[in-house]
Amino acid sequence: MNDPLRPFDTDHVKHSIGGFTGHALRRATHMVMALIPLIFYARGVEISDYLGMNPDQLVSSIIITLIIIEALRIKMGIVVIGQREYEAKQISALAWGGFAVALALLIAPDNGKTGLESGLYGIPLIFGLTFVDPIMGEIKRKKQDLKLAIWAGMLTSYAVWIGCHFWIGTPLVISLLLAPLTVLGEVPSLKYIDDNATMVLMPLAALMILLPLI
Repeated sequence: MNDPLRPFDTDHVKHSIGGFTGHALRRATHMVMALIPLIFYARGVEISDYLGMNPDQLVSSIIITLIIIEALRIKMGIVVIGQREYEAKQISALAWGGFAVALALLIAPDNGKTGLESGLYGIPLIFGLTFVDPIMGEIKRKKQDLKLAIWAGMLTSYAVWIGCHFWIGTPLVISLLLAPLTVLGEVPSLKYIDDNATMVLMPLAALMILLPLI
């Protein structure tokens, strides 16, 4: 019977196209993705207006485009620098992350706010991926210590969520409840679903369940 969990192999450098350079590029890509929600919530209306769409249509178009590109990449078995060897035959971490980020932008409520404050949920959801994942991943790689990685991830996640409470008005109770779920989304090593997706989708699902009750 196939085990849906991957073995706990923390040395991703040896599996990365481009070696350490590719691995570093992969980590940098995570950090740069933090710009996506900032641009979307600050300028998304203007950008979508310029393209003759509304913001939701823009995000949906990006998701469809991403799915098509990823399907073609897998069919041709292409991997580029920063990707890992096994991603030639399955959905890449980048695609999973892009899909999850786009869903967060599409689904997370804006509570009727505008500008960056409309990202009171979307921004911390995505920042959890862009900042928590690299920190936990590097600790696991260098220290080979899952418990230390979890503690560091928890501190980073709470810093993100509580920081967003003071910055853009994310409700404190939501921040306290969802910060651990961001970390939980990174812990299991699933074979078919990358943690780039679960780190966003798990707290996003919890958010949508909790909002009617809070």
